[in-house]
Amino acid sequence: MKILKPSNDSIEEAKKYFENLVIQQFERIEKIGTNREFIDFTKLRPIKIGFIGGDGIGPYIVKETKRFLNFLLKEEIEKGNLIFQDIEGLTIERRIREMKSVPEDVLQKILECNVLLKGPTTTPKAGIGVPNIESANVTLRKILDLFANVRPVRVPQEKINWIFFRENTEDLYTLGSQGIEFESVFGIDFRVISYFGSYRIIKMAFEYAKNNGFNRVTAVNKANVIKVTDGIFLKVFYDVAKEYPEIQADDWFIDIITAKLLDKKRRNEFQVFVLPNLFGDILTDEAAEIQGGVGTAGSANIGTKYAMFEAIHGSAPRMVEENRHHYADPSSIIKASSMMLEYIGLNDLSKRIDMALDIALQFEKKVSVTGRSDGATTKEFTDYLISIISDKNLEQRYLEFTKLL
Repeated sequence: MKILKPSNDSIEEAKKYFENLVIQQFERIEKIGTNREFIDFTKLRPIKIGFIGGDGIGPYIVKETKRFLNFLLKEEIEKGNLIFQDIEGLTIERRIREMKSVPEDVLQKILECNVLLKGPTTTPKAGIGVPNIESANVTLRKILDLFANVRPVRVPQEKINWIFFRENTEDLYTLGSQGIEFESVFGIDFRVISYFGSYRIIKMAFEYAKNNGFNRVTAVNKANVIKVTDGIFLKVFYDVAKEYPEIQADDWFIDIITAKLLDKKRRNEFQVFVLPNLFGDILTDEAAEIQGGVGTAGSANIGTKYAMFEAIHGSAPRMVEENRHHYADPSSIIKASSMMLEYIGLNDLSKRIDMALDIALQFEKKVSVTGRSDGATTKEFTDYLISIISDKNLEQRYLEFTKLL
């Protein structure tokens, strides 16, 4: 962030500062425009999976998820198809101490892995007396060019099956820590949305819809007010939509779509959403709450050469301070691990995880996590999932529940 004292000289300094930001964005967009070759992880073996604990409750839920995956993937690990790697050091204490959003040695370990399963990391808020360092997530998304944040939400009882494609590297997030403040007068932040950045996330959303039996894609925007950047996003959306005449394409403003997700009469009509970064962050948290809370939702961050899977919730430092970390819900990161297995070609195992989570969270609910001592511990809930997924009749058990809907 640039802080300037109001004066004619500071206005000239702000112009130069803005000029440098524009140059940086031209360079960034030129770079991502040449990066179009996807690695097919379904065909790559062995695959090295990096486990990052992160902050707060992160290390605890990642530890249990790793135990769950060691059980589920025992055969793949023994064959040498999968290699697990623990990555230490991505903590808020170290990042503040070194004034680095991602320490160099940690980044090198990350770059040695094909995919990552990551716990939540803490980002300091402005104005609380903590140094202004960029979000570790934002940094990793930019360095690894993880342009697509994919978040599914399912509520079988209400026939809700949503999947959100959130652009992950642009919008307010790309320059969110680099605004200008004219001291005690006003501040300006910068929003960046590019044609190519919009194209690749929108194209991915339509391709997913086409390949997975969906017939509707909805763009979320505020182009009536934010006319330039959201205008670009919407223009690209309808240009891409022309390539998919069999799919219904429509757009909704962010304010009304947040209301419509609460409309029980109509919300199950929506299918695939595609959104700029900030709107995607907000709307997917609301959608996760409808599913059962942010603790139940996982997400994928997809690029051409790397992929990172994580919980969508924060690090919950208060739970650690109050010694409640062992009551943290691992559902979100376990859902993320299911998405990871699907991405690397282990679809059958991914489906088993999804069925086990539905049984545990939506149907049986024999073991529930509340975040406190009146609920199950992280380990107890993971044990419950292991018992469900070990059932040889899991698919039949799942079908019996869904028949009741």
